[in-house]
Amino acid sequence: MIDWRAIDTVLLDMDGTLLDLHFDSHFWLEHLPRRYVELHRLDEATQEQIRARILRERGTLNWYSLAYWSRELGVDIVALKREIQHLIGLRSDALDFLKWLQRAHPRVILATNADRESLELKLPLTGLEAYLDAIVSSADLGVPKEAQEFWFALQEVEPFDPSRTLFIDDNPEVLESAREFGIRHLLGIKQPDSTRPEKELEEFIALDRFATILPEELPSEVPGDKLRDDKVRGEMIRSDRAVPGEEGGKIG
Repeated sequence: MIDWRAIDTVLLDMDGTLLDLHFDSHFWLEHLPRRYVELHRLDEATQEQIRARILRERGTLNWYSLAYWSRELGVDIVALKREIQHLIGLRSDALDFLKWLQRAHPRVILATNADRESLELKLPLTGLEAYLDAIVSSADLGVPKEAQEFWFALQEVEPFDPSRTLFIDDNPEVLESAREFGIRHLLGIKQPDSTRPEKELEEFIALDRFATILPEELPSEVPGDKLRDDKVRGEMIRSDRAVPGEEGGKIG
């Protein structure tokens, strides 16, 4: 499916791609509306109004901004997320995939719509940073991944060749935006939320497991192998004292 010799850069989404979307789905559609009603002492019927209010911002920076929702709803979103942070977790074989990329590939970038507050919650719980060369949030660039401007801005801060880049995301609207920009290799996710049914994407190949796109053996020559190997050797030396991410748990 993927000729890894033709790939120099891997761009990865976080929620629903590396991380199980169950945490986010449950928080925004169940936990937050319920806690909002409790904290403001409102009627249970208000929960549906809150869900509708949240969904109206879909695809915008506001949709992904914890600070925005804290202001709008008059609650501490981060504190409420911490109430169910035990639901934060990696998708089934995401860690194996990241480990393979760390051994075999020169550049791995997290390209996410999650804002910095979300990242500060999730990264320490999952140890994702140990496997990434860079982390770029749409909040940093001032535009969501659904917009073309995101990709131009991303290329400015983390240069990449669209024709030699693989991008994996669970959001078909984001994948379409990436395709319009010219990213050649695009893959979706069949089951972003482990508690919900699988879904096929009309315009893109969707993965059920990352293992399906990995070769049986590491390619003998991958661009940037030497640089990656030097980096990994350095991390292995440091790991004698501490393993990256051990202080955390899981993410979502």
